[in-house]
Amino acid sequence: MVNVSGEHAYELTVRWTGNRGNGTSGYRAYGRDHEVSAKGRPLLLGSSDPVFRGDATRWNPEQLLLAAASQCHLLSYLHVAAENGVVVTDYVDTATAVMKEDGRGGGRFTEITLHPVVTVAAADQVERAQDLHEQANSRCFVAASLALPVRHEARTVVAGADQRR
Repeated sequence: MVNVSGEHAYELTVRWTGNRGNGTSGYRAYGRDHEVSAKGRPLLLGSSDPVFRGDATRWNPEQLLLAAASQCHLLSYLHVAAENGVVVTDYVDTATAVMKEDGRGGGRFTEITLHPVVTVAAADQVERAQDLHEQANSRCFVAASLALPVRHEARTVVAGADQRR
């Protein structure tokens, strides 16, 4: 990552490891396995979604896109919370996405919905904490780069409060 005049550059390597000896001689002849690497980072094992003949034990690009959107919102949210005096003590997001095939061998994501449960230190921070999701979304580089809406169904709870209600 190089920062030059507000620009950031990222570099990684994707290496296909699914050649079973005959390359892409047929649709069923090759594996979808690949490795994603970047200097100083652990190796990320990837494949396609099992629906597309991939390995279910490896990350697929669709999951990684969803993870990027969720991670970016988390990091943007924590930043705006700190800026606004909201003390977050826990944050868990169970993100979901919908992808639709177009019948021509392609498709696209139609929506991403983040479901963060944010725990704050005090009851008087709940309303402000809820409002900060919109600001975090506008600061998230990934959400701003996507050609689909990134929605939020957030819930804020107070640390130590009874959550069974």
